[in-house]
Amino acid sequence: MDRKPIVAGRFYTDNPQELKNEVEQYTGPRKKKSKPPYDKLVMLPHAGYVFSGGTCGKTLAEVSLAPVVILLGPNHTGLGAPLSVWSTGCWNFPGGKLDVDEGLAAQLLESGAGFVSNEAAHSREHSLEVLIPFLHHVNPATKIVPVCVSESAPRSLKKAGEALAEIIERSSKPVSIVVSSDMSHFITAEMAKKLDSIALEAVIRMDPEGFYSAVSTNNISMCGVLPMTLGMYAVQKNGAVRGKLLDYTNSGKVTGDYESVVAYAGVIIS
Repeated sequence: MDRKPIVAGRFYTDNPQELKNEVEQYTGPRKKKSKPPYDKLVMLPHAGYVFSGGTCGKTLAEVSLAPVVILLGPNHTGLGAPLSVWSTGCWNFPGGKLDVDEGLAAQLLESGAGFVSNEAAHSREHSLEVLIPFLHHVNPATKIVPVCVSESAPRSLKKAGEALAEIIERSSKPVSIVVSSDMSHFITAEMAKKLDSIALEAVIRMDPEGFYSAVSTNNISMCGVLPMTLGMYAVQKNGAVRGKLLDYTNSGKVTGDYESVVAYAGVIIS
């Protein structure tokens, strides 16, 4: 089954040529081509391009993604299963598509770690869709495995992450993880930066347990805490020891309103 875009014309233009130009503009000259060694995990924001496209593009210009990408995103709608995999077909966007790596998706479903084939979770979810044109720009031959994550139990996230790590380790093809998440929502820019720095510091020191705890304890409204925790457990098992913050900004820099912002970060774990 192929997925059609649902936020084209809202989060980004639905005109194929304008979209291509916009993504190229945000990404700029790529400083790092997609070749080995590939980065293990990249975290990108998923707002309207006018707000988060710069951070998304700037981050992707600095990274090297494998030809297969596991996409981990939050579930804003509440639909579907806790670990919902889109396991077949392709994801379309205006002017192109990315194919699903059906073999890798099948391995996730067979892992016994809670991953299930479920399209309902993705049917009205924007968090992964908005990244597809950027990933296509980086490498049109990229294959993806989209996973919508609403599982909130830390033990289950660790189990799923470690199962994902084993699948990546066994894969005959290199695999990167891309996590979709915005940071703090609808607070002052000053408070957002203060709270987000707590979460991001745990990411940089590669502490998934501490990261999950920091977000929960401090009530940080980071929508992708669950997929990021899962992803961090996966790359930690595969040897990652440190992350790096590549960009941080907020919507106030576009709207001029710094009293109620949404913040965005670009992170790489090599």
